[in-house]
Amino acid sequence: MAHAQQTVTVERPIEDVFAFLADGMNEPRWRPDVRDVRLAAGDGASVGSVWAQTMSGPGGRPIQGDYRITRSERPGRLDFEVVAGPARPTGSFTLTATSPSTTQVTFTLDLVPTGLMRLLSGMIAKQVTKEADAIRNLPGAMAG
Repeated sequence: MAHAQQTVTVERPIEDVFAFLADGMNEPRWRPDVRDVRLAAGDGASVGSVWAQTMSGPGGRPIQGDYRITRSERPGRLDFEVVAGPARPTGSFTLTATSPSTTQVTFTLDLVPTGLMRLLSGMIAKQVTKEADAIRNLPGAMAG
């Protein structure tokens, strides 16, 4: 299994950070590989909501990375599973208010390779780490 985890501190109240992360339209603001995103089902933040997204894949070619919300506990937890595309990781955002205006966010991403993907475990682990590291862009994305 490929596993990555990254934690950042955002100078915003926990409710603001949760709302930002729950709105998939914000994905391109902090995840550089996201090209396009739209709400495909649900209200966006509740369990069962699906966000359709196109990402830059190997060689810059577009790949699908649609995801479904699997757990939503405002304002402290938001989990998802990727339901389209070549890789199907699961992930979670755990939010903790460290002050009334500061929030710590831990982003965890896990991927269990199946089939031929198991032969590419090193490359997959690097990609999972890259995706988790994108959370470092969140404070800047929310600063404006």
